[in-house]
Amino acid sequence: MLISRNTVVVFAAMLGATVSCTRRDAANKMEDRIVVFNAGSLARPLRAALDTFALREHIEIEQENAGSLESARKLTDLHRTPDVLGGADYEVFPNLLMPRRVHWYLLYARNRMVIAYTDKSHFASQITSQSWWDILARPGVQVGRSDPNLDPNGYRALIVMRLAESYYHSPGLERRLLANSSIPVVRPKEVDLLGLLQAGELDYIWSYESVARATGLRYVSLPDSIDLGTPADSSAYARAAARVLGRTPSDTITLRGEPILYALSIPADAPHPALAARFVAFLMSGDGRRIVRREHLDALDA
Repeated sequence: MLISRNTVVVFAAMLGATVSCTRRDAANKMEDRIVVFNAGSLARPLRAALDTFALREHIEIEQENAGSLESARKLTDLHRTPDVLGGADYEVFPNLLMPRRVHWYLLYARNRMVIAYTDKSHFASQITSQSWWDILARPGVQVGRSDPNLDPNGYRALIVMRLAESYYHSPGLERRLLANSSIPVVRPKEVDLLGLLQAGELDYIWSYESVARATGLRYVSLPDSIDLGTPADSSAYARAAARVLGRTPSDTITLRGEPILYALSIPADAPHPALAARFVAFLMSGDGRRIVRREHLDALDA
């Protein structure tokens, strides 16, 4: 699914209606705190926006960072409901949360997969956008990735590995890449890998461009045909897929490769819906988008 200008206009109109309706209730309802659950890669951009919003509204902030699937399961399994939910993959909303927990979602930002590393990484002086796949498959190289059942970056890493095998015409490449990123170096969310990489315990990690740029890490850009960052390559991305846990422990869903699109929503039972609506409207405003882009996340134009 690709973002369109008309889609954003429709959602913006919905939000405007929500704000006008809920403001009448705000005077009769104490709303001095906003609770946000978000993907790990949204932690810095949303915090920057929340800080500005909190100063304007004179409110407190409660922010919880986790993998997008883990955040969704806080609603479905733990029955905890935030005011705003931000995910690194819009598919989380229809696959795990609609129609009971959320009624709509808004496409908000885009990203692309990269390989992040440091000067201490093995073969750091040799890795390039052309050689990365050979280096990451070499014996002894440790590559971190996130849990695909908790975090979209995790299943996107699997999809990129599968696309890479075909792209580089290298039979068995996916298996070799997986061998160097086995269970001991898997973490719940992608940003959990940053400390291990910076400490030299990992050589490389599967990351997002926005996270690598925001943290000042070195990174290798991948070809457009496999980095999940180019809408024009949607059909190529869709040739690979990954299976992850679904709505229940016994259920699985298949997620096909597609351009990375972030989304957000206000859950149906949000504790502070008026405040949530004002925050989402602020986030979609020119000021909100500028703040997020300053944190290196590519917010979509309204």
